[in-house]
Amino acid sequence: MPARTTVLVTGGAGFIGSHTCVELLDHGYDVVVVDDYSNSVPGALERVAKIAARPPVAVHEIDLLDRRALSRVFDEHRVDAVIHFAARKAVGESVELPVEYYDTNVGGTTALLHAMRDHGVHRLVFSSSCSIYGDATKVPLTEADPARPTNPYAASKWLCEQVLADICRHLAGFSVLALRYFNPVGAHPSGLLGEVPRKAVPNNVMPYLARVAAGRLPRLSVFGGDYPTADGTGVRDYIHVMDVAEGHRLALEHLDDEVGMRVFNLGTGRGTSVLELLAAFQRACGRPIPYEVTDRRPGDVPALVADPGAVARAWNWSTARDLDVMCRDAWRFQELNPSGYPN
Repeated sequence: MPARTTVLVTGGAGFIGSHTCVELLDHGYDVVVVDDYSNSVPGALERVAKIAARPPVAVHEIDLLDRRALSRVFDEHRVDAVIHFAARKAVGESVELPVEYYDTNVGGTTALLHAMRDHGVHRLVFSSSCSIYGDATKVPLTEADPARPTNPYAASKWLCEQVLADICRHLAGFSVLALRYFNPVGAHPSGLLGEVPRKAVPNNVMPYLARVAAGRLPRLSVFGGDYPTADGTGVRDYIHVMDVAEGHRLALEHLDDEVGMRVFNLGTGRGTSVLELLAAFQRACGRPIPYEVTDRRPGDVPALVADPGAVARAWNWSTARDLDVMCRDAWRFQELNPSGYPN
């Protein structure tokens, strides 16, 4: 894609969205952000502007379900392509709030598609999830493996993929890349940008570890110690958030390879258990981290590990940052931002 292309990023103030905005700005794209700040803060975009040395073209505080407001964004900006991150994303919470998850994740996606179609925008990178593989019968997982979602979050992402595939079948010219990334962790190497969960006890393991290491929480709860894995704890394919951001930027560059819907895994291809992640984070912060093994969370599965071969063959790309870098960058962000962003 040529420079000065304008990309609309939904959820651009969130963890992955903000890092992707930096990646896009660093590579000459113009960025328009839509975010309702339900799981993010404006301060993240201030850090984006500081790191990239230029701010997004515009930031619109709206809910994607507000179709009139969303249409006005497309009226105001000449959008060339969209990266769609905005979604609820916590597995455990989705079990408690299934209606809200379908409303936000599926309804927000169809509202976005309405606005895109009405404004002649046909190019979309969709932030999907490895969770759609669910209770997988094998690892690593290829894009051809069946979807087996075990919770409303995963099911909502799978439904979105089906909607997008159907749109591509029936509306000429639509080009969609769905990226099923695995477990994004880490932070920008500057220490200025990272993951700032709103809850006192984070849903995701890396910020949870960071807060325990910093003394803000007493111990890490390891959910499940009786899985059929080497040490009994869940195994995941952790991927650095900057690798995820780079993957989304590359997806933009490959949207025009062909029309229709395509799906790629983004992962390292290496599985790490919770206890192995704990050991790596202890190396990064230089101190022991107390933990306790508790009951499994509803909807969790034993192991999810990517086979990233398809994207490597298609784009000649693979992840560049290992587990020690992920932990080091996450800990640097925690040390520099003990209470998150200023606002």
